[in-house]
Amino acid sequence: MMEGRCAAESWAEFGLLGKSGSSLVKCGTGTDVFICTGGEEVYVFTAQEKTLRAVLQMPAAVRDVVVSHDEQLLFVACWSGVYCVNVQLLVPRVSSLLVVGSVLLTLCRTDASWSLTLYQIQRTSQSDPCDLLASFSLPLVSPKVQSDTESRCVLVCVYPGDLMPASSPPHPPRSHYPLQPLLFRRLFGAEAALSKSPVVLCGLPDGRLSFLPLRIPGSRLRILHSLEQSVVFVGASAVMETDAGCAGCLIALGKQGRAVLIRAGRAGLEGGGGTRFTLGCVPGPVECACMDQSRVYYSTGSDLLMVDLWDGSSGTAGRQGDKEDEASRSNPAAFLTPISLNVSGVVALHQPARSSAGEVQLLSLSVRGRLQSIRLPVRTQEDSLSKGPSSQVGRSVGDILSAIGDICERASVLKTIIRSKNQILKQLNQVVNISFLLSNRSESDLKPVRCRGSVRWSRLLQRDSLNLTCVLENLSPFVLERGWTLSVTVLPLSCPLEAGGEASSVNYSFPFSGLGPGESVEVSLPVAAAGDASFPVTVTCSLLFSLWRFLGQEEATAPLDLQSACFSLPLNTLTVDWLHALRLSDPPAPARSSSSPADLLQGFISSRQLRCRGGQASRPEEYSARVRVSSELLRDALGLAPGSPRVSLLEWLLSEGCGGVKMERKGIKTDGSSSVICGSAPDNATVKLTAEEVNVEEKTKPLVIVEVQVKSSSVAAVCGLHHAVLRRIQTLLQKAGSSRMVPTTDLRLALQQAEEQRGQVWEASSVGVSSGQTPPLLLRVYQQLRDGPLLIL
Repeated sequence: MMEGRCAAESWAEFGLLGKSGSSLVKCGTGTDVFICTGGEEVYVFTAQEKTLRAVLQMPAAVRDVVVSHDEQLLFVACWSGVYCVNVQLLVPRVSSLLVVGSVLLTLCRTDASWSLTLYQIQRTSQSDPCDLLASFSLPLVSPKVQSDTESRCVLVCVYPGDLMPASSPPHPPRSHYPLQPLLFRRLFGAEAALSKSPVVLCGLPDGRLSFLPLRIPGSRLRILHSLEQSVVFVGASAVMETDAGCAGCLIALGKQGRAVLIRAGRAGLEGGGGTRFTLGCVPGPVECACMDQSRVYYSTGSDLLMVDLWDGSSGTAGRQGDKEDEASRSNPAAFLTPISLNVSGVVALHQPARSSAGEVQLLSLSVRGRLQSIRLPVRTQEDSLSKGPSSQVGRSVGDILSAIGDICERASVLKTIIRSKNQILKQLNQVVNISFLLSNRSESDLKPVRCRGSVRWSRLLQRDSLNLTCVLENLSPFVLERGWTLSVTVLPLSCPLEAGGEASSVNYSFPFSGLGPGESVEVSLPVAAAGDASFPVTVTCSLLFSLWRFLGQEEATAPLDLQSACFSLPLNTLTVDWLHALRLSDPPAPARSSSSPADLLQGFISSRQLRCRGGQASRPEEYSARVRVSSELLRDALGLAPGSPRVSLLEWLLSEGCGGVKMERKGIKTDGSSSVICGSAPDNATVKLTAEEVNVEEKTKPLVIVEVQVKSSSVAAVCGLHHAVLRRIQTLLQKAGSSRMVPTTDLRLALQQAEEQRGQVWEASSVGVSSGQTPPLLLRVYQQLRDGPLLIL
């Protein structure tokens, strides 16, 4: 039994561990400790001062770290390569590192084999790359047998006897072990023993334990043993008290707890003087392990255990003398009996240190990112024999209370994780419901999640711009939580010839979260600047869902495909036309009957100035287009009382939310009875809209119609406004559903007129190309079409 209880002291907090890399804790130069938490950082911690000295940021998840024998170089293995200060070895997917003298060994997995590569470390300059010495490969096993290949491999080096490199430190690291010459010769052959060659042992994730002599020409990787499960730890121990100088036993631990002890058999015993492989098992799974001269310390994640290899009460590996119990080989389940140290959550261990008083100290890294110093009490045989029942009961109660505390802490962590996972599943369920709701709607149906817009002119830094306020409404019973982004694409349907005739779109993204049922969110974006005539403009709205933004950096530890991690759901399309962008002004004032003498004098001076300049002032050419609609149809469609619908039609044209977009105007300024609206187009051209009632004669009876006329000196403004008026009236007629019958003669006359105009367009296109008069000819045809429009009944 142990004297007292283990004491675990927390030295630092490094946060939750990542899953993409390896969790490591290793001692380096002096009192420095190198810590990896599974991410891209290597923490340099000073054990003496218990402070964090530096953080090394690596380009990828850290897999392994190793310190050179002279304790001057730190090698870090990542997925993208091996790094030493500013040196990068272009070796992908390196799993483990080892430094033997001036040789750096890397072990990595390729598509068909495991590759062990040797590099010569340059001492002249740290900026020089390492020279490639040799490379050895070992074929992969069958994929059905292949185990977890993402696990970190194990690399250790063993030497014959007490022969160690001259550059080795006084206390060799845990990855270097001296073996008894007899065991070394029987395992690796007489040639390796005579040449005193270091031998590298490789523990692979598929369970194979292979070896390679470094100084024998023509050597290759050979299999020593197979655990049939991922190798987690390989070490050497002096299993007898007389083996204090060098190790007389090799031990390998598998992920699920399978163990093998390799010893040299003694001459004269049954089985001869060969090598003995004693199989056994310990409670698993084995997360990490380390060992001192005769004890193995390993963690299962829920507890830290200790196995004493040469104590007769703990196992059969070191039973006294040469009377080895054959029951240990026939019953592997009863092979090793571990002792619980009542420390949970350990994921990385470093080689233990023993004080002069016999106290053992372990450095560990917990699953929550804590660097811990674990001190084990001194254990003697006399203490174990003299312990009475009362002290054992007291210690058992203390151990139980400590275990209860550890279990409560783990249960709290698990509850938090389960609560987080349940919340993520609920939110993903909302995402699936919203996706199904929006993807099963036709384009004509109103979607429960849609956008509406409003436009207004604003002035910033003496520049006018037309801004669109887009409102995203959630009329569904679901919540749009984190991960959603509103994407708005603005695309002009036309552009001036000076721009090359090609329109380019602009995309805006607005992340949001927590949009519940019945709620809305507003975003603003520019549509056009003053002087821009690229109208109409389509505004396409869609919802983007990103799994990266939904999970965050903490949850999304595994790399995700960009296409599978993000998808788009189209909503609806808004249209901003010339009527939306029209800026209204006061109508022209009526002519006054009398003028003051000052006004008469000013008019006389102005007329004289015009004559002195060479004649009358030239007025710019004015273009116009007309739309004629039946008054009866307008009254029925707009729901107006009997009377003149002129003013109501203009007000409706300027206030109707056509294309899902409304105009923010304080008031529509007309001159009352004349129904005239003046304004400025987006290209700064003056525009006048008029609406008047006209009597026309039909064969059946006279009709009263409303004629809407657009006038401007800009052809683009007239065309754009005429198109916008027609779009609104077409929408109005589709909602009203007029059933008026049109005479066949009128349809025949309209068709004949359309054929004539089509011929003129073809003639203008063919003749104008040769003469260079295409624009004027097409403009004349366009004016004829607009001056004699069809009557909308």
